[in-house]
Amino acid sequence: MIDPKILREKPEAIRQNLSLRGAKFDLDSLLSLDQSKRKLTGELDSLKALRNQVSAEVAKIKREGGDATEVMEKSRQSGEQLKGLQDEYNSVELQWNDLMLCMPNLLHASVPKGKNSSENPVRRTWGEKKSFDFKAKDHLELGKTLQLFDFERGAKISGSGFPVYTGRGAKLERSLINFFLDSLSSRFGFTEMQPPLLVNRQSMQGTGQLPKFEEDMYRCAEDAYYLIPTAEVPLTNLHSGEVFQEEQLPINYCGYTPCFRREAGTWGKETRGFLRLHQFDKVEMVRFASAETSYALHEEMVQCSEWLLQQLELQYRVIELCSGDIGFGAAKCYDIEVYAPKEERWLEVSSVSNFEDFQARRANIRVKQGPKMNFVHTLNGSALATPRVLVALLETHQQADGTIILPQVLESYMGGDRKLKL
Repeated sequence: MIDPKILREKPEAIRQNLSLRGAKFDLDSLLSLDQSKRKLTGELDSLKALRNQVSAEVAKIKREGGDATEVMEKSRQSGEQLKGLQDEYNSVELQWNDLMLCMPNLLHASVPKGKNSSENPVRRTWGEKKSFDFKAKDHLELGKTLQLFDFERGAKISGSGFPVYTGRGAKLERSLINFFLDSLSSRFGFTEMQPPLLVNRQSMQGTGQLPKFEEDMYRCAEDAYYLIPTAEVPLTNLHSGEVFQEEQLPINYCGYTPCFRREAGTWGKETRGFLRLHQFDKVEMVRFASAETSYALHEEMVQCSEWLLQQLELQYRVIELCSGDIGFGAAKCYDIEVYAPKEERWLEVSSVSNFEDFQARRANIRVKQGPKMNFVHTLNGSALATPRVLVALLETHQQADGTIILPQVLESYMGGDRKLKL
């Protein structure tokens, strides 16, 4: 949710910002509702003042032993007027709030202009493209041969997009998660958290998943819970409705959770193997920061994800999302993609966003800075999502004899044996 003050003072700047996104949003209706809301607020204040004046007059007449019948009737009429006006205000405010919740965040001035993902600039690349002097296999062939995962049995017990990790594959998945968590907590100073996987509607609304992305959510309708699409939701909402002292910031959390996404409207695209799943594992970073420090911390978070990929010896690139490709709630965002040599394509494994105060306004998370009370800036990023990391890891580190030699950093997590073989 954006600052209503900006909405009132700079409507044309907002219109231009939304145009850069290519966002279809009815700004005129929102401005009209905002004007009506302010007008009704003034009328309510005037009517409340009149009611208080009449009430004081009634009290005075009664104290003096006079007849207050006529004035009491005036008080009753003003009370009915007030109720009708309050009902009208409540209706307008509800419409205003619903529309505000559907409005995307304003882009940071540094976001590159562009219409779609084809115009996202590559900021840097690390590592060299892997070449093989043997007939290389893709991750599905490798996984089946080495019995690392089983998509057929996953489909039998749940449906497509729900893999079963088996044997050493299950251990590798757990090793990646532990390596990510240990690195974030010990090397980068994040506090590890283990949040719930089911959240209420208010939490989903607080981070911007609702109402816009409702069709992508798995919902337990009877209990009004949602399965989380990312740990960003519970970790950010840990502090909803709270006020930080300035010296407490930044606050840095990391957490592992399974993530659940219906992928409504996208199923059938990039569905091969681990490329798109309904359930997958991810370690998330979440930060609460002041406006003055959030962009420096944003760059640091990108570097955290990069360091993890470097330790896994995977070629990657960092992309800055352009105005036409950036997500609904982000003011600025970087994607990190790894290269899968057999797939011959780049695969997104991390998205690191600065939301500025967009989520904090929705979740009411503030910081006391001297005499002022401000909304915090929230940031989040994947460090990392495991499925596509696994694709690149298997395909990059395969050997001519069909085995896979995992990077040194995973050796201790794999029980001292980093060779995947039958």
